[in-house]
Amino acid sequence: MATPASVLVLYVGHNCHLCADAAILLDELIGADGYRVVDVEADGDLLSRYAGRVPVVAVDGVDRLEAPITGPDLLDLMAELGVSV
Repeated sequence: MATPASVLVLYVGHNCHLCADAAILLDELIGADGYRVVDVEADGDLLSRYAGRVPVVAVDGVDRLEAPITGPDLLDLMAELGVSV
């Protein structure tokens, strides 16, 4: 099971309004320093893995949420991780 020290990654693409929305939600819930943003278009392997799926939230290397990501989805995930928001 993940812990509050888990590594959260938000995979995003260029000009992706759903990605921007997910980043805003994460900023509001855990702060901008609580997760890492990775642009999938900067890496061919990531682009082929995530094309058409961004945004994707991964925890400790495991994809947990993908588009569309809602506030309740993130709240449930944070609760599961033991992160108070």
